[in-house]
Amino acid sequence: MSLRPVKQIIQSQPTLEGAGVKLRRAFGFGKTGDFDPFLLLDDFRNENPDDYRAGFPWHPHRGIETITYVLTGTVEHGDSLGNSGKLGAGDVQWMTAGRGILHQEMPKGDPQGRMHGFQLWANLPSSLKMTKPRYQDVPSSEIPQVGDEDGTIVRVICGSFWGKRGPVDGIAADPRYLDVWVPPGRHKTLPVETYNNAFAYVFEGSATFRGASDPMPVKTEIAGTDEIVFPEVGNRSLVLFDTGDEISVQAGDQGVRFLLVSGRPIQEPVAWAGPIVMNTVAELKQAYAELNDGTFIRD
Repeated sequence: MSLRPVKQIIQSQPTLEGAGVKLRRAFGFGKTGDFDPFLLLDDFRNENPDDYRAGFPWHPHRGIETITYVLTGTVEHGDSLGNSGKLGAGDVQWMTAGRGILHQEMPKGDPQGRMHGFQLWANLPSSLKMTKPRYQDVPSSEIPQVGDEDGTIVRVICGSFWGKRGPVDGIAADPRYLDVWVPPGRHKTLPVETYNNAFAYVFEGSATFRGASDPMPVKTEIAGTDEIVFPEVGNRSLVLFDTGDEISVQAGDQGVRFLLVSGRPIQEPVAWAGPIVMNTVAELKQAYAELNDGTFIRD
């Protein structure tokens, strides 16, 4: 087995999206190679309704997939094809925008005003960018959960893990999307596909990950020996891994909960402008021209 070293630790940054929603962005609108096939990860956890209630009014997408995972509160959605619905706590929506869709997402907090969740964008290969849009709306009750004897719990949203397979299927990048809880003080080694890009996003508690930085040896009081110390990674932090077939995580005193996401790189050119992602600038210009002249949505 080959332990994945960690290439980088990234603290998510405050940003505004939609009609003025305050959220945190872990990555996006920058270098795409390290995260390929993923483009962006937004953490929209917030406990002040004034910071999110304006939501994400009508906007277009083409050439990507958007993955919304709700932890607390609800998100009401609708689109130009007549689809509508509501995501509740624990629910997932995997939307393949394909050749084009207009939609809106309007968050609403729970009775305490809390709205917690994440949105991940995944790229589509050139062969599927103009495919027919589709939704995979998955209620929480259909997401399998698997545990280990030490108390570790994993929700399997997409891909296979520990003998369970997530309900989302037919995704080009063969991704794995997991919600992982490791109890306080526990050490876990978790398998990851060897050559897929992978990252962990910590959103509860803290942990240390092997290779989280270039460690500096420090002297201990036991016979003057050296001990390797790894930094603790806390809430709203992303750990980007290098290649290998497993990761190592040591949970902190409060335990740790994190998203563990991996996918097969597409390795194609990326031409990106706002909510539309194509392969060339010419394709981008065509998409926006169609958006302006009313031909963006196709039968």
